[in-house]
Amino acid sequence: MRAQGIPQVQIARSLGRHPSTICRELARDKGRRRSGYRARHGQADAEAKAKRPKLCKVSAHPPLEAEVLARIRLNHSPVQIAASLRRDFPDDERMQASHEAIYHALYVQGRGEFRRELASHLRTGRVLRKPRARVLGLRRGTIPGMINISQRPAEADDRVVPGHWEGDLIIGKDGKSAIGTLVERSTRFVMLLHLPRGHTALEVQQALVAKIKDLPELLRRSLTWDQGSEMANHAQITLETGLAIYFCDPHSPWQRGSNENTNGLLRQYFPKGTDLSVHGPGILDLVATELNQRPRQTLNWKTPAQALNKLLSQHGEQPLR
Repeated sequence: MRAQGIPQVQIARSLGRHPSTICRELARDKGRRRSGYRARHGQADAEAKAKRPKLCKVSAHPPLEAEVLARIRLNHSPVQIAASLRRDFPDDERMQASHEAIYHALYVQGRGEFRRELASHLRTGRVLRKPRARVLGLRRGTIPGMINISQRPAEADDRVVPGHWEGDLIIGKDGKSAIGTLVERSTRFVMLLHLPRGHTALEVQQALVAKIKDLPELLRRSLTWDQGSEMANHAQITLETGLAIYFCDPHSPWQRGSNENTNGLLRQYFPKGTDLSVHGPGILDLVATELNQRPRQTLNWKTPAQALNKLLSQHGEQPLR
C-alpha cells in the first residue's frame, strides 16, 4: 500500500490500526534504507525485539551497570540513582536509566555481585521486591468468592425497596483504629460498628453479624462494600445473617455514594488523624442517632429515622430505636 502511494491514514483505516502506529512503523526504517520501507525487514526487526528473555538496559551496558552498582554501595535508592544519572550524564542516554529499570536489574536479572549487594545497601533489606499492595498490608481484589456490584439486584439501584446497605470503614491515626459505617440506601439510615480490638476480617465479621442480627428480615437484603481485606469473611457473614454481600469495582467510591457522603459527615465527630478506639459503643450510638435525626433534602426534609420507621410501619414491623 505504501508503494502504491496510499496515504498513511487510509492504510491505518484499512488495517484497523491507529495512524500513529503506521507512522511509527515507517519511521523505524527512515535513514536505514534509501530504497524505502520494506515489510520483510520490518517484520524481522519486530521479531528480534520481541524475543525474551530480554537483557535490561542496565545489564546491557557495562559502564552504566558499574555506575549504578557504585551508587548502590553509597546506599542511594534506585529513584535517587535515576535522578542523579540524568543530572550527571545529560547528553548520554546510554548512561541514564529509570528507577524501574534499575529495580529490574536488581530484582529480576540481578546475579552475582549485584545480588550480593542488595541486602546490605537497600533500605528494605530485601532481595525480592514485594508488590506495593503487600508492602502496605492491602489485599485489594484478592478476596475469594467476591460477587461484583454488577450482579446486585436492580431494586437496590432504584432506592425504593428498603434493606440494601452500603458499608465501609473510617480509619484512625496510623491505620491502627477504625469505625465501621453502614448506610441504608433508600432512607440514608446510619449504623456504626464498634471495633475496639482492630479492624481485621474477624473483628469486622463479629461486629457486622451482631449489628445485622438486630434488624428485621425486611432490612436484610444486601450489603455493598469496598474491596478491602476486612471483608475476607464475607461468606461467613452471609451465612450467619442471610445478607447478600456485593463488592464495588476498585477505585470506584461513587458506587457507594451514600456511604461516602456519610463518612464525610462523620469526620465532624471523628477527625482524621485521631485514635478512634477511644470512642465506646455508647458514643457511636449517640452519633448515629444524631445523624439519623437530621432532616435530609433528598428525603423531602424528613429525617432518616422517620423515613425508615415509616417503611417499617407499612410492613407491620416495629420501629428501630
